[in-house]
Order: sequence, then C-alpha cells, then structure tokens
Amino acid sequence: MSVLKDKIAVVVGGGTGIGAGIARGFAEAGCRVVIAGRRIETLQTFADSVASPHPIAVRSADVADRESVDSLFAWVAETIGPVDIVCNAAGINVATRSMAQMQPEQWDQVLAINATGGYNVMNAVLPAMRARRDGLIINISSIAGKRAIQLGGIAYCASKFAMTAMGTAASNEVRDEGVRITNVYPGEVNTPLLDKRPNPVSQEHRDSILQPEDFGALMVSIASLPPRAHVPEIVLKPTTQEWF
Repeated sequence: MSVLKDKIAVVVGGGTGIGAGIARGFAEAGCRVVIAGRRIETLQTFADSVASPHPIAVRSADVADRESVDSLFAWVAETIGPVDIVCNAAGINVATRSMAQMQPEQWDQVLAINATGGYNVMNAVLPAMRARRDGLIINISSIAGKRAIQLGGIAYCASKFAMTAMGTAASNEVRDEGVRITNVYPGEVNTPLLDKRPNPVSQEHRDSILQPEDFGALMVSIASLPPRAHVPEIVLKPTTQEWF
C-alpha cells in the first residue's frame, strides 16, 4: 500500500503539462488530489480522464492573484483537510524572448506568474505546514533556472532563477520545522509551452524529449521518502539533451 494513501496534494497548474503528469501520479498513488488553474474546463477535462482511488477535485485559481491563491488553500483546508503536499507547476513563457523584441508588459506577465505566483503559493501554505511541522512543497523551476539560456529567453530565465533562489532560501529557513521544499529543474518537456517557441517544434522532436508523465513517478518517489530525508533539488532532462 502506498505511503501516500489519503495524503492531500494540491497541484497548481495541474490541468496540463508537467502539473498534469504529477497530479496523475499522486492520484494513482492514492492521494486526495486537488488541481487548480485559470481554465476550469481544461482542469475538469483532465480530472475526468484520471482513474484513481479518489476523484481529482478541481478549483479555479490564478497564481498571480494573491487573494485567489489564499482563497484556494482556504477552500482546501475547509472542505478536504490540511495540505500535505503542494506542487507549484504554474508557468508561462512568451514567443518574443530577447531584450530587443520583448515588451515590458510581457516581462511583467512572466514574472507575475512564474516568480510572484510561486511566492503566493508558498506564502499561502507555509504557515499551516510550519504549525503542523510537516509538509512538502515542490517547485517546478527549469534548467533555465540554473543556466541562463537563450532558448528560455530573458524573462523566463529571470523568473525561474527567482523561483530557484526563493525555494532554496525558504527551504533553509524551514529545515528545522519539519517542512521540505524541493526545486525541480526540467529540461525539454513536451508541454503546451512548446507552442510559444519562436520557431515551430516538430512532432519528431516532441516525441524524443521528456513527457509529462515522466514526472509523476519521480515526484511520487520524492514524496514517499521519510520526513528525515530531503531532496533539495533535482534535474530531469531528456537523454539526448546536452548537460553543461
């Protein structure tokens, strides 16, 4: 029997991409999963596609809106119970990624969701986790949050570096309070973000890189570790992608 049976897991950005892969993994492992995001129909369609011991619950939330995030976690606490696991997988990118092409409002949008959104999620869940002296937060950063790469672009790299630093600093802050924070650095993954690339991505390339479901088993493994064991960060990339 899974050690995660009946654990409450909230996946923000759980309707598509990496978040959906992780939500599926937790649900199939017996967690009581809530997925949240801005597009309720997308969330519900995904939730209905998963066969698991507990049906996946769906809730609308916008990570860039602090009140929306606070409302999400208040609802979970009141209707389902105290949150054991939170995965922050909400993220965006833009097609115009260079300083020369990007507009200031695009910078604001990417940072608001990828960086401030990550803060909003951690700010909402950490007090209760610290009070209970238990909990796991998984932040989906990016290889672009460890290496500033042209492919990611100016705003995306900056936002993911912010998430990386925030997760690491907060993890050190709560290390004696029973709370663990894991930063995840994906390489190329076949998600809707590929549609925002400046150049079209072929189906052959999409098939050769990581798939969202690859993250489900990995995150279940991390969440299944005993409380004394902490994975501060982990890189997962396609076999064919260069690492430097």
